[in-house]
Amino acid sequence: MAKRKTKRKSTNTKHRKSQNINFKLINILLLIILALIIAIGILIYLIDNKKVEESKKDISKIEKKIKEDITKIQETSEDKLNKYVKNIEVKKDKFEEYTEDLYKEYIHEKTEDRTTDIIKEKKPDTKPKKEETTDIQTEEVSVFHKPLPIQTNKPKLAIVIDDVTTQYQINKINNIGYKTTMSILPPTSRNGSTIEMVNGLPFYMIHFPMEAKYFKGEEQGTLHIKDSYEKIEKRVAQIRDWYPNAQFTNNHTGSKFTQDTEAMDRLFKALTKYNFTFMDSRTTSKSKGKIMADKYDMPYIARNIFLDNEQEFNYIQKQLKKAISIAKKRGYAIAIGHPHDITIKVLRESKPLLKDLELIYVNQLPIL
Repeated sequence: MAKRKTKRKSTNTKHRKSQNINFKLINILLLIILALIIAIGILIYLIDNKKVEESKKDISKIEKKIKEDITKIQETSEDKLNKYVKNIEVKKDKFEEYTEDLYKEYIHEKTEDRTTDIIKEKKPDTKPKKEETTDIQTEEVSVFHKPLPIQTNKPKLAIVIDDVTTQYQINKINNIGYKTTMSILPPTSRNGSTIEMVNGLPFYMIHFPMEAKYFKGEEQGTLHIKDSYEKIEKRVAQIRDWYPNAQFTNNHTGSKFTQDTEAMDRLFKALTKYNFTFMDSRTTSKSKGKIMADKYDMPYIARNIFLDNEQEFNYIQKQLKKAISIAKKRGYAIAIGHPHDITIKVLRESKPLLKDLELIYVNQLPIL
């Protein structure tokens, strides 16, 4: 009995020792695990901290770069801004000048378009007053091949009336009361023939249709920039045949044609061959008329003022005053109008404004 108790006690002691060892092992294992966790945590912290430091360095580099860029921008921005502003101002001035030219060109060509439409509505007066034709015939008949003498030392003003196509218009223009140069449109199916109407005129020009940018009511026989010299020469020869006494011609519309160097070169070659002098209506500021006139040894004659881009009395009279002012400053000026009733009315009623000037035909200009 005592042996059994001793044996059982010994077994229990061994069991307890075994449990203690296991418990210690578990504690050690837990400590190791905890140590590993702490170590991993520390490692993660160190890695993250390193990344943070690297990130800070990167951020610092970026900030430094940004500061350098900002400094460079600040150093150069004022100069660049000034240059940019100056460039913008130059472009603005050029754009304003260009748009003004386009507007004038557009309005002038629309004006000529309206003139053609008005012509259709007017019935030509086939019976001109005898007094008018008599005055014209006895005053100055033979003026086609040589200029008329200049009568005074006063400033000279040549007023040209474009788009003339009917006897009705000729009669109105003759009633203005002083010299005006009529520019006659060549015959078309729309306008009819103008060949016979010029026979009693002391002086006239040919209003030569040329290609425009914005004009939709293009006349028959209009010259285009792609026309060959042969085609242009044939057209000029035709006009010479129709109007054997004509000496001067100016462009009807023509904003596209007159700014094309090659087209104008072909035209001037033909004009020279058939003894025509070109007057530039200047429907575009880019006209090559001056260049071609110099090349072909032709005097350069160019319009100074358009009178009736707006068909309103005060506007037209204001434009006439501008022409008068130019004439007084440089000795002569050329103004172009159209056979509108309001234009004729202004010219007729503005005669007192012209008392200090000599009204002339185009072939009396001092530069000829």
